[in-house]
Amino acid sequence: MKSAIFILAFVLTLIGGVARADTLTVFAAASLTNALQDIGKAFEAKSGHTIKFSFAASSALAKQIESGAPAGVFVSADEQWMDYLAERRLIVAGSRHTLLGNSLVLVTPADGKATVDIKRGFDLAGLLGSGRLATGDPAHVPVGKYARAALTSLGVWQIAEPRLVNADSVRAALVLVERGEVPLGIVYATDAAVTPKVRVAGTFPADSHPAITYPSAVVAGQDTAAARDFNAWLRGDDARSIFNRYGFTVR
Repeated sequence: MKSAIFILAFVLTLIGGVARADTLTVFAAASLTNALQDIGKAFEAKSGHTIKFSFAASSALAKQIESGAPAGVFVSADEQWMDYLAERRLIVAGSRHTLLGNSLVLVTPADGKATVDIKRGFDLAGLLGSGRLATGDPAHVPVGKYARAALTSLGVWQIAEPRLVNADSVRAALVLVERGEVPLGIVYATDAAVTPKVRVAGTFPADSHPAITYPSAVVAGQDTAAARDFNAWLRGDDARSIFNRYGFTVR
Protein backbone atom coordinates (compact mmCIF):
# COMPACT_ATOMS: atom_id res chain seq x y z
CA MET A 1 0.00 0.00 0.00
CA LYS A 2 2.77 2.43 0.92
CA SER A 3 4.47 1.63 -2.39
CA ALA A 4 1.29 2.39 -4.32
CA ILE A 5 0.83 5.70 -2.47
CA PHE A 6 4.44 6.65 -3.21
CA ILE A 7 4.03 5.90 -6.92
CA LEU A 8 0.77 7.90 -7.05
CA ALA A 9 2.44 10.85 -5.33
CA PHE A 10 5.38 10.67 -7.76
CA VAL A 11 3.05 10.66 -10.77
CA LEU A 12 1.10 13.62 -9.40
CA THR A 13 4.37 15.48 -8.87
CA LEU A 14 5.34 14.87 -12.50
CA ILE A 15 1.94 16.03 -13.70
CA GLY A 16 2.22 19.15 -11.58
CA GLY A 17 5.68 19.84 -13.02
CA VAL A 18 4.36 19.57 -16.56
CA ALA A 19 1.49 21.93 -15.74
CA ARG A 20 3.92 24.53 -14.49
CA ALA A 21 5.93 24.41 -17.73
CA ASP A 22 3.51 26.50 -19.78
CA THR A 23 3.48 27.51 -23.44
CA LEU A 24 3.13 31.28 -23.58
CA THR A 25 2.07 33.37 -26.58
CA VAL A 26 3.55 36.86 -26.66
CA PHE A 27 2.18 39.56 -28.95
CA ALA A 28 4.84 42.19 -29.64
CA ALA A 29 5.55 45.17 -31.86
CA ALA A 30 7.38 44.25 -35.08
CA SER A 31 10.36 46.43 -34.18
CA LEU A 32 11.10 44.10 -31.25
CA THR A 33 11.43 40.98 -33.42
CA ASN A 34 15.16 40.36 -33.19
CA ALA A 35 15.64 41.38 -29.57
CA LEU A 36 12.66 39.43 -28.25
CA GLN A 37 13.59 36.28 -30.13
CA ASP A 38 16.93 36.31 -28.31
CA ILE A 39 15.27 37.16 -25.01
CA GLY A 40 12.73 34.38 -25.52
CA LYS A 41 15.46 31.79 -25.99
CA ALA A 42 17.19 32.89 -22.80
CA PHE A 43 13.91 32.82 -20.89
CA GLU A 44 13.05 29.33 -22.15
CA ALA A 45 16.44 28.02 -21.09
CA LYS A 46 16.07 29.41 -17.58
CA SER A 47 12.36 28.84 -16.94
CA GLY A 48 11.37 25.70 -18.82
CA HIS A 49 8.42 27.56 -20.34
CA THR A 50 7.95 27.67 -24.11
CA ILE A 51 7.47 31.03 -25.84
CA LYS A 52 5.61 31.60 -29.10
CA PHE A 53 5.81 35.10 -30.58
CA SER A 54 3.47 36.96 -32.88
CA PHE A 55 5.06 40.13 -34.28
CA ALA A 56 3.06 42.81 -36.10
CA ALA A 57 1.98 46.43 -35.77
CA SER A 58 0.86 47.19 -32.21
CA SER A 59 -2.51 48.33 -33.53
CA ALA A 60 -3.20 45.02 -35.25
CA LEU A 61 -2.15 43.04 -32.19
CA ALA A 62 -4.28 45.12 -29.82
CA LYS A 63 -7.30 44.60 -32.05
CA GLN A 64 -6.63 40.85 -32.10
CA ILE A 65 -6.47 40.78 -28.30
CA GLU A 66 -9.73 42.71 -28.17
CA SER A 67 -11.24 40.03 -30.41
CA GLY A 68 -10.16 37.29 -28.00
CA ALA A 69 -6.79 36.17 -29.33
CA PRO A 70 -5.10 34.15 -26.52
CA ALA A 71 -1.98 36.25 -25.98
CA GLY A 72 -0.47 36.09 -22.49
CA VAL A 73 1.75 39.18 -22.75
CA PHE A 74 1.48 42.24 -24.98
CA VAL A 75 4.42 44.54 -25.74
CA SER A 76 3.44 47.68 -27.64
CA ALA A 77 5.52 50.24 -29.54
CA ASP A 78 3.49 53.07 -28.04
CA GLU A 79 1.39 53.87 -25.00
CA GLN A 80 -1.78 54.53 -26.98
CA TRP A 81 -2.47 50.93 -27.92
CA MET A 82 -1.74 49.75 -24.40
CA ASP A 83 -4.14 52.45 -23.19
CA TYR A 84 -6.69 51.08 -25.68
CA LEU A 85 -6.57 47.67 -23.99
CA ALA A 86 -6.44 49.12 -20.48
CA GLU A 87 -9.59 51.17 -21.11
CA ARG A 88 -11.34 47.92 -22.07
CA ARG A 89 -9.96 46.11 -19.00
CA LEU A 90 -8.01 43.73 -21.21
CA ILE A 91 -4.71 43.93 -19.32
CA VAL A 92 -4.02 42.87 -15.75
CA ALA A 93 -4.02 45.82 -13.36
CA GLY A 94 -0.56 46.52 -11.98
CA SER A 95 1.25 44.46 -14.63
CA ARG A 96 1.95 47.36 -17.02
CA HIS A 97 5.53 48.63 -17.21
CA THR A 98 7.33 50.91 -19.67
CA LEU A 99 10.44 49.03 -20.76
CA LEU A 100 12.23 50.88 -23.54
CA GLY A 101 12.79 53.93 -25.68
CA ASN A 102 13.89 54.35 -29.30
CA SER A 103 14.79 56.94 -31.94
CA LEU A 104 13.23 57.80 -35.29
CA VAL A 105 15.47 57.82 -38.37
CA LEU A 106 15.31 58.51 -42.09
CA VAL A 107 16.81 55.64 -44.09
CA THR A 108 17.85 55.04 -47.69
CA PRO A 109 18.88 51.87 -49.51
CA ALA A 110 22.47 50.90 -48.64
CA ASP A 111 23.84 52.42 -51.85
CA GLY A 112 22.02 55.73 -51.29
CA LYS A 113 24.16 58.83 -50.90
CA ALA A 114 21.75 61.14 -49.08
CA THR A 115 22.80 62.59 -45.74
CA VAL A 116 20.67 65.23 -44.09
CA ASP A 117 20.60 67.37 -40.99
CA ILE A 118 16.93 66.92 -40.13
CA LYS A 119 15.57 70.23 -38.92
CA ARG A 120 12.61 72.50 -39.57
CA GLY A 121 12.01 72.96 -43.29
CA PHE A 122 14.62 70.41 -44.42
CA ASP A 123 14.50 69.63 -48.15
CA LEU A 124 12.37 66.49 -48.12
CA ALA A 125 11.08 67.11 -51.64
CA GLY A 126 14.62 67.29 -52.99
CA LEU A 127 15.62 64.11 -51.17
CA LEU A 128 12.62 62.23 -52.54
CA GLY A 129 13.00 63.39 -56.13
CA SER A 130 10.30 61.54 -58.03
CA GLY A 131 10.14 58.76 -55.44
CA ARG A 132 7.96 58.06 -52.42
CA LEU A 133 8.40 57.83 -48.66
CA ALA A 134 7.68 54.58 -46.79
CA THR A 135 6.61 54.38 -43.15
CA GLY A 136 3.85 52.82 -41.11
CA ASP A 137 0.29 53.91 -41.79
CA PRO A 138 -0.12 57.07 -39.65
CA ALA A 139 -3.75 56.20 -39.03
CA HIS A 140 -2.85 53.36 -36.68
CA VAL A 141 0.76 52.06 -36.88
CA PRO A 142 2.92 53.62 -34.13
CA VAL A 143 5.97 54.41 -36.31
CA GLY A 144 3.69 56.17 -38.78
CA LYS A 145 2.12 58.23 -36.02
CA TYR A 146 5.55 59.24 -34.72
CA ALA A 147 6.61 60.05 -38.30
CA ARG A 148 3.55 62.21 -38.94
CA ALA A 149 4.13 64.09 -35.69
CA ALA A 150 7.80 64.69 -36.56
CA LEU A 151 7.14 65.79 -40.14
CA THR A 152 4.34 68.09 -38.98
CA SER A 153 6.46 69.75 -36.31
CA LEU A 154 9.27 70.22 -38.85
CA GLY A 155 6.92 71.84 -41.37
CA VAL A 156 7.15 69.23 -44.14
CA TRP A 157 4.08 67.06 -43.59
CA GLN A 158 2.28 68.68 -46.53
CA ILE A 159 5.15 67.52 -48.76
CA ALA A 160 5.27 64.01 -47.27
CA GLU A 161 1.57 63.17 -47.06
CA PRO A 162 0.81 62.77 -50.79
CA ARG A 163 4.04 60.80 -51.29
CA LEU A 164 3.55 58.29 -48.47
CA VAL A 165 3.56 54.54 -48.87
CA ASN A 166 1.55 53.41 -45.84
CA ALA A 167 3.01 50.09 -44.70
CA ASP A 168 1.22 47.83 -42.23
CA SER A 169 4.22 47.69 -39.86
CA VAL A 170 7.65 49.25 -39.41
CA ARG A 171 9.31 46.10 -40.75
CA ALA A 172 7.16 46.22 -43.88
CA ALA A 173 8.32 49.81 -44.45
CA LEU A 174 11.92 48.73 -43.89
CA VAL A 175 11.61 46.01 -46.54
CA LEU A 176 10.45 48.56 -49.13
CA VAL A 177 13.63 50.55 -48.56
CA GLU A 178 15.82 47.44 -48.53
CA ARG A 179 14.47 46.46 -51.95
CA GLY A 180 14.98 49.94 -53.37
CA GLU A 181 11.27 50.30 -54.07
CA VAL A 182 11.35 53.71 -52.38
CA PRO A 183 14.30 56.09 -51.94
CA LEU A 184 13.48 56.94 -48.31
CA GLY A 185 11.76 55.45 -45.31
CA ILE A 186 11.10 56.44 -41.72
CA VAL A 187 11.72 53.65 -39.23
CA TYR A 188 13.14 53.20 -35.75
CA ALA A 189 16.90 53.34 -35.26
CA THR A 190 16.88 49.76 -34.00
CA ASP A 191 15.27 48.52 -37.23
CA ALA A 192 17.87 50.27 -39.35
CA ALA A 193 20.59 48.64 -37.25
CA VAL A 194 19.54 45.04 -37.94
CA THR A 195 20.01 45.13 -41.71
CA PRO A 196 23.00 46.00 -43.92
CA LYS A 197 20.62 46.80 -46.76
CA VAL A 198 19.79 50.31 -45.54
CA ARG A 199 21.78 53.25 -44.24
CA VAL A 200 20.71 56.06 -41.94
CA ALA A 201 20.53 59.39 -43.75
CA GLY A 202 19.51 61.37 -40.68
CA THR A 203 17.97 61.19 -37.21
CA PHE A 204 14.83 63.10 -36.26
CA PRO A 205 15.21 65.44 -33.27
CA ALA A 206 13.78 63.81 -30.15
CA ASP A 207 11.63 66.87 -29.50
CA SER A 208 9.98 66.67 -32.94
CA HIS A 209 7.70 63.80 -31.92
CA PRO A 210 6.26 62.19 -28.77
CA ALA A 211 8.70 60.02 -26.86
CA ILE A 212 8.91 56.52 -28.35
CA THR A 213 8.16 54.08 -25.55
CA TYR A 214 7.45 50.36 -25.28
CA PRO A 215 5.11 49.23 -22.49
CA SER A 216 4.43 45.60 -21.63
CA ALA A 217 1.58 44.01 -19.69
CA VAL A 218 -0.05 40.69 -18.91
CA VAL A 219 -3.28 40.18 -20.86
CA ALA A 220 -6.45 39.79 -18.81
CA GLY A 221 -7.78 36.24 -18.78
CA GLN A 222 -4.31 34.89 -19.58
CA ASP A 223 -2.72 35.57 -16.19
CA THR A 224 -0.59 32.43 -15.96
CA ALA A 225 2.68 31.88 -14.10
CA ALA A 226 4.50 31.92 -17.44
CA ALA A 227 2.93 35.26 -18.42
CA ARG A 228 3.80 36.86 -15.10
CA ASP A 229 7.32 35.41 -15.17
CA PHE A 230 8.03 36.60 -18.72
CA ASN A 231 6.61 40.06 -18.08
CA ALA A 232 8.96 40.34 -15.09
CA TRP A 233 11.88 38.83 -17.07
CA LEU A 234 11.62 41.68 -19.58
CA ARG A 235 12.74 44.04 -16.82
CA GLY A 236 15.59 41.84 -15.61
CA ASP A 237 19.32 42.11 -16.25
CA ASP A 238 19.46 39.42 -18.96
CA ALA A 239 16.74 41.06 -21.03
CA ARG A 240 18.10 44.55 -20.45
CA SER A 241 21.50 43.45 -21.76
CA ILE A 242 19.93 42.12 -24.96
CA PHE A 243 17.80 45.22 -25.47
CA ASN A 244 20.92 47.35 -25.06
CA ARG A 245 22.77 45.26 -27.60
CA TYR A 246 20.05 45.92 -30.18
CA GLY A 247 20.21 49.67 -29.55
CA PHE A 248 17.10 50.26 -27.46
CA THR A 249 17.17 52.74 -24.61
CA VAL A 250 16.41 50.73 -21.48
CA ARG A 251 14.24 52.54 -18.94
